[in-house]
Amino acid sequence: MKTFPNLVVMTTKFSSRISRYAASLFLIAVFILGNQTAMAAKRVEPPAPEKDQTIMLALLLDTSNSMDGLIDQAKSQLWKIVNELSAAKCGNGSKPKIKIALYEYGNDGLPSSEGYIRQVSGLTNDLDLISERLFALRTNGGSEFCGHVIRTSLNQLDWSTSNADLKMIFIAGNEPFTQGSVSYREACALAKEKGVIVNTIYCGDFNEGMNSNWKDGADIGGGSFMSIEQNSKTVYIPTPYDDRLSQLNDQLNKTYVYYGATGSRKKELQEVQDNNAASYGAANKAERAVSKSSSAYVNSTWDLVDASKENEEVISKAKDDELPSEMKGMSVEKRKAYVKEKSAERAKIQSEIQSVNKQRQEYISKNTPKEDKDKMLDAAMINAIKSKAKTKNLTWDN
Repeated sequence: MKTFPNLVVMTTKFSSRISRYAASLFLIAVFILGNQTAMAAKRVEPPAPEKDQTIMLALLLDTSNSMDGLIDQAKSQLWKIVNELSAAKCGNGSKPKIKIALYEYGNDGLPSSEGYIRQVSGLTNDLDLISERLFALRTNGGSEFCGHVIRTSLNQLDWSTSNADLKMIFIAGNEPFTQGSVSYREACALAKEKGVIVNTIYCGDFNEGMNSNWKDGADIGGGSFMSIEQNSKTVYIPTPYDDRLSQLNDQLNKTYVYYGATGSRKKELQEVQDNNAASYGAANKAERAVSKSSSAYVNSTWDLVDASKENEEVISKAKDDELPSEMKGMSVEKRKAYVKEKSAERAKIQSEIQSVNKQRQEYISKNTPKEDKDKMLDAAMINAIKSKAKTKNLTWDN
């Protein structure tokens, strides 16, 4: 039998090349399949629940002459709004932090060089401070520059950079949205770029607000356009539970232990804001009592009970001459025991307030007249907040 050595060699080389080519194809296929599997796993992996979320609200109020009704609604509805915010839940079941800022604009008493704009308060969780500043607002006719005040609030406030936080501007007024040298379009576009939602509240007829560009501002800023009847009075439903909540509020105040250079004044301010709330009736004071029983009401800058939850060392470091008379001269151990006792008292009172308020809310639900509540400031804000909160995985039980 005749052999063909050259043919054998060629066949061997050809087979070797095919093997190497097949191996390369196999490795490429493994790489592609592995990469696709990793990408698929990345796509379907559920996001981890966010922690330490914050709801940030900047309220920009027109304080020109015609806005007395708007300011009155803001004063009388602050604690209703806070109570809605404090009922929110993060995706992991925790409570979001609440920060509120306040601006006034359109007031002749403000510098024209600043666009008739004033920062009343920066973003803060000091709700008594917001209440104090809100009650101090006075109206005075002027020019209302919406684009200017929006841009100012974006540049001045300490907005977070976290995509998990809900950041919103609410601007309320009744003049054309186009006034002033700062373009509202550019200001609202800047807000969207910063992740801040712009909601516009026109004080007057809905169609008039649309025609004067208030809706356009909200559309550009990714928010909601609403109209309210700013001269309507807040209607509270008196309940059989209001007096009990007032009593519990007074008991709650006794659990606050001031410290620091401004502690005594801040403690007095707390009672002043109780009285401001009560000026709108017992029902509104009840709303404030409920706020004070919630996680949104935090006073760690002047109250040892709240402060010690964040850092227990504050109890020992507090200066003796900046403490209440009953604590002066106490040893560190006695201080800690006293603060612990007040903390337990507060938790018990807050729990009872929540329980009584549940009965109160059931009573209000049954006795509230059927009317268009969406025409009030609080309802307009709450509806807009809840609508956008879904995008941040924030929820409410009701």
